[in-house]
Amino acid sequence: MKVAIVNFPGTNCERDTKYAFDKLGCETQIIWHKEDKINADLIVLPGGFSHGDYLRTAAIAKFSPVMKAVLAHAARGGYILGICNGFQMLLELGLLAGAMNKNINLSFISKFHNLRVVSNDNKFLHCCDKGEILNIPIAHGEGNYYAPADTLKSLYDEDCVLLKYCDANGADLNPNGSVDAIAGICDKNKKIFGLMPHPERAIEPILGGTDGEKMLKGLIC
Repeated sequence: MKVAIVNFPGTNCERDTKYAFDKLGCETQIIWHKEDKINADLIVLPGGFSHGDYLRTAAIAKFSPVMKAVLAHAARGGYILGICNGFQMLLELGLLAGAMNKNINLSFISKFHNLRVVSNDNKFLHCCDKGEILNIPIAHGEGNYYAPADTLKSLYDEDCVLLKYCDANGADLNPNGSVDAIAGICDKNKKIFGLMPHPERAIEPILGGTDGEKMLKGLIC
């Protein structure tokens, strides 16, 4: 599988993401945001602080030339994964529903956190069991996902809510104020995935666990 990882000024997870997909046997390439064409099976928008998070997270990144290629890839039915800042980009582009606010405590959060798999009827999480508890790092200051009631209903009706923040027993445990403790969603076609946690940071035992590898593996199987 060919994986293109887009690098913006301020991105800081492109090499971690490349390492993760290299480990899974993919053909990977880091693409600078000034490129306007991408030839890949999967496009990954990685985490970081694109353009310094000025205005608001991902508000400037959505105007980068590379987004022409991202939108074209989406229109062709290609797979896209947005992690943290990448999730924020997908919201800004309108490829995923909802918006992102500052964490409810107005503080940056960086720690491992448990996630519950809400839906595995999709390529991203099909290697995981529904209801499975995963332990994945989070690192964000604006991870408070919001969607109005009608949008939220559509997400559930179309089985687009993928992950929720939880405790070790699976009960909701919300670190940032996200509506319904939502940590990740997808589009109705189940081709575009966004999540705030960082699976690329949980692919080696020495890093604290391998649950992230299990998640990412779904995209290439």
